[in-house]
Amino acid sequence: MAVAETQLYAKVSNKHRSKSTSSLLESLLAKGFPAHIAQKALAATGQKTIEDAAKWLHSHCNDPSLEDPIPQEYALYLCPTGRLHNYLEEFWKESKRQCGKNRAHEVFPHVTLCDFFTCEDQKVEILYDALKRVGDSFSQCFPPSISLSLHSSSSYLGFFIGDSHANILKEFALAFSSEASALADCHVKPCLKQLHLTLAHKFYPHHQKTLEQLAKCINPGEACQWVAALYSRDMRFVHYQTLRALFQYKPQNIDELMINTGDFIYVDPTQQSDVSEGWVIGTSHRTGCRGFIPENYTERASESDTWVRHREYVFVTASRFFTQTENEPNIKLNGEVHNPSTSRNVTNVLSVQLSQNATLRRGVLVMRHGERVDQVFGKSWLQQCLTADGKYYRADLNFPSILPKRKDSMKHFEYDPPLSCCGIFQSRLIGEALLDQEVTVSYVYSSPALRCIQTAQHILQGLKLDQKVKIRVEPGLFEWTKWEASRVIPNFMTVTELAEASYKIDISYRGNFPLSSLVPSESYEEYVSRSSAVIKQIITACPSKGVILIVGHGSSLASCTRPLIGLPARDSSDFAQVVRKIPSLGMCFCEEIKEENKWQMVNPPVKTLTHGGNAAFNWRNGIMED
Repeated sequence: MAVAETQLYAKVSNKHRSKSTSSLLESLLAKGFPAHIAQKALAATGQKTIEDAAKWLHSHCNDPSLEDPIPQEYALYLCPTGRLHNYLEEFWKESKRQCGKNRAHEVFPHVTLCDFFTCEDQKVEILYDALKRVGDSFSQCFPPSISLSLHSSSSYLGFFIGDSHANILKEFALAFSSEASALADCHVKPCLKQLHLTLAHKFYPHHQKTLEQLAKCINPGEACQWVAALYSRDMRFVHYQTLRALFQYKPQNIDELMINTGDFIYVDPTQQSDVSEGWVIGTSHRTGCRGFIPENYTERASESDTWVRHREYVFVTASRFFTQTENEPNIKLNGEVHNPSTSRNVTNVLSVQLSQNATLRRGVLVMRHGERVDQVFGKSWLQQCLTADGKYYRADLNFPSILPKRKDSMKHFEYDPPLSCCGIFQSRLIGEALLDQEVTVSYVYSSPALRCIQTAQHILQGLKLDQKVKIRVEPGLFEWTKWEASRVIPNFMTVTELAEASYKIDISYRGNFPLSSLVPSESYEEYVSRSSAVIKQIITACPSKGVILIVGHGSSLASCTRPLIGLPARDSSDFAQVVRKIPSLGMCFCEEIKEENKWQMVNPPVKTLTHGGNAAFNWRNGIMED
């Protein structure tokens, strides 16, 4: 491609595709918005369309900071596109999956040219003009390819840019800095130290080798078109955590925050100490309003998810249109030369690891508890087992031999009943069957209901894992509270009481849903939302291969598995009909298909447990009497 053609292509590529900023402002002014508010909306939305700005203004009509003259912060990044970007994105995904999140995951792949600086809303268009003019002046000397060498340390992994190419990029950053500072009256500081593209930062040292192996799969010589892009962020929330709403939440009180699915919320970790357990206080990115929200309605998002991309300058060179097949550059890692053409890509590395562990996939086994005592003897079972002075005795062999000790009244067992002896036998039998099938249970979660905890305990005993795997009591797994006969949340045994009663409880575990978050007679939508959130949080907390055993209620089988395999919730009427048919220790099994990043429901690892009823027998009736 000739130089003249390259310049022409660059100029065409970088023309504003939307209305000019001045015409956007005029349109907002014509709608009656004050100039400073209109300029704030345009700056917050990247000055792209009148629709974006108008939507922002409508959403922020109750924003207490709407009138505050707080400018956005801006940064100039050099971002890769094309095949190199695809390799980097794959690395981002795999490094996060295999080693967990590190600081690099907070932002997309980039090279910092000018770090964040402030610019008044009415002068942002000057930055756009400066970027275009400086880009045009450097389009001829921009390198056809950028040399990248891999460097690694105990807390950093990334590509360093070769000196000759780095010098050109530094000159570009300095030119933009000088022009923007002079014309927009802002202090822009170019990056003049070692230019780099970070792959991982502030990770655990024992992950270094895994990250290096994944990084070697990236060929820095891949076809790439580099883009200088201007981003902005809200300077008020720089040191906050960013949360993403998983579900809609409608405020129940005046101090609570309305959120929609997908909303971003800024949360200051230093302001959460006095907040009630299970809640956080934050500010909505969409509305600017502040209030309390249930923490389990959210998940952690990346810092850059709320950034706005304003304008970009695309550097186009002839070599970008050809794929290198010969003389591919070597990567130097700690002095060792490595040729990317001889390496597998990230996906192939993963495939090898999966083949080595093909016999041990991640699975979720959701199970209803065993036979409960009131299922056999009715709701008044406890009255049948109490002496005149209030002591428990075993009125039938299917009653438990003893009841666990609890500090409050024994009458609370009436609404939190234990397993019957047959229920204990059923649970042990299922555990033994899982052991026979060589099922590897790595984690166990249970509803706080005593019958579920006992079921989990006896399954672990049958598996011979009761001394190795502890039970995590998760209140979020409790059944649909609308079905509670007492119309109140049962008074469950505490974790301490359970541990003192010799149940193998993980006393260090803190549930995703505190008990206080369970509300009586919740709606079906609330129950489905709770179940979906808790299964996602459990999956995230259990990255190791093996089976996650979840002991819950009949309702758990549908409410926990359907969101996992991507199915919508059933209608409430259909849901009730399905749950009624689920027997004691009925189970569903979901298996992860890592290669396709999804879950599927398959046959459970053990056979069903079927038995008949056994009515109470009085020998006097029919034997002695005529």
